[in-house]
Amino acid sequence: MDNKIAFITGATAGIGKASAELFAKNGYNIIITGRRKERLDEFSQYLKSTYAIDVLVLNFDVRNLNEVETVISSIPDHWKRINVLLNNAGLAAGLNTIQEGNVNDWERMIDTNIKGLIYMTRNIAPIMINNGYGHIINIGSIAGKEVYANGNVYCATKHAVDALSKGMRIDLLSHNIKVTAINPGMVETEFSIVRFNGDEERAKNVYKGLQPLLPEDIAETVYWVATRPPHVNINDIVIMPTVQANATTTLRK
Repeated sequence: MDNKIAFITGATAGIGKASAELFAKNGYNIIITGRRKERLDEFSQYLKSTYAIDVLVLNFDVRNLNEVETVISSIPDHWKRINVLLNNAGLAAGLNTIQEGNVNDWERMIDTNIKGLIYMTRNIAPIMINNGYGHIINIGSIAGKEVYANGNVYCATKHAVDALSKGMRIDLLSHNIKVTAINPGMVETEFSIVRFNGDEERAKNVYKGLQPLLPEDIAETVYWVATRPPHVNINDIVIMPTVQANATTTLRK
């Protein structure tokens, strides 16, 4: 195992899946995680057979600290030479005013978008420090830069990702660990289907009449960031579809 290693959370769909494939295509061995084991196993076989690289499947929920600690502590030593951690697992749930919000939706977003990210970082960062190298890439959102109507708690969680990325960069500076935040606008993934609790028709309307970003667009950005020279760190990126000016202003046909 002389290849570099990319560790990717939320790798069963969307940005995580696209990023895992791009790293694999470029010769990285891949650690993929997620809650849907069947998808992970199927994707693992595809990556290994297509790109002749090694894949480690870790089936756990980033929201569960005990699971995170147990699984990460059990990683074989030869898989601990982690070059890149992509904190991708995240979601939006609901689109309501604060006074009508669903508390379960709020807790789900906080547990995944904030606590899941810090649980993973808390357990992987010491491994990187011990190795003497590493790069943590956090997937944020335009919602971490702006607040929009009915986005309240989701926007708050992504603002937290923005702040955490800045804090991590300071804390890990002396340990040669890079930290990057990538903040996309509209990306057509399972995001809106999850937000609207499986309502595919409502999800389609989010992207109706415009060309959103694709998961592959963000994956290319992730890979570019991860492959800069050792003396270069990309701190923060906001990436939008051409037809989106900010969180709420779009051009539709």
